[in-house]
Amino acid sequence: MKTDPTLTERLAACYTGAVFDVLRGRGHANCLLPKDIVPLSETMKLAGPVFTMSGSPKAVDGHESLLAWTGFLSRAPRGAVVVCEGNDDVRALMGELSAETLQMRGVRGYVTDGASRDCGFIQRLGFPVFCRGRTPRDVVGTWTPDAFDEPVVIGGCRVLPGDWILGDIDGVVVIPGAIAEPVISEVEAVMLTENQVRKAILEGMDPQQAYLRHRKF
Repeated sequence: MKTDPTLTERLAACYTGAVFDVLRGRGHANCLLPKDIVPLSETMKLAGPVFTMSGSPKAVDGHESLLAWTGFLSRAPRGAVVVCEGNDDVRALMGELSAETLQMRGVRGYVTDGASRDCGFIQRLGFPVFCRGRTPRDVVGTWTPDAFDEPVVIGGCRVLPGDWILGDIDGVVVIPGAIAEPVISEVEAVMLTENQVRKAILEGMDPQQAYLRHRKF
């Protein structure tokens, strides 16, 4: 998987609203994960290239489920954001020891359509986790990963290995990998223009005139 620390840091300095606006303008409006996938705390933010995992509920031996789960922890690459299509809204697909392990291994965050547990610990740890809910119920004997580094679909949004992802308090947006750099460059230009509009208004310019001057609001 291709990682680019410089591009990751540039994306991390952006915000999801501006990224969505740019992608919509390029014909990629179906780029958002469902709005009920939210960060465990308002200050959590994640950015980086995507590593995908999909899994499903199933009755398995407890040892086998943990063997499969720790195998995932071993595979998640440094510098990536894990996107997990869990197909499960009952179990926690992230917990404290897993979050700490991923953080120690250099993974930049975790997004799932499932739940999380040990959320207070994860918040104190500062590892970015975006999920649909919270529950003490874990995966032991009931859920395993099925595939890695293959396309996943969450809420109708298709996410491919090599795409890029940004998550903040407003939600999660996915950037197609082939256009990640030009999109991020355009977002940076948009944010610069927005700052110029803001400055003009704060200096007393009529907001409509500020919009007409910069064609951005």
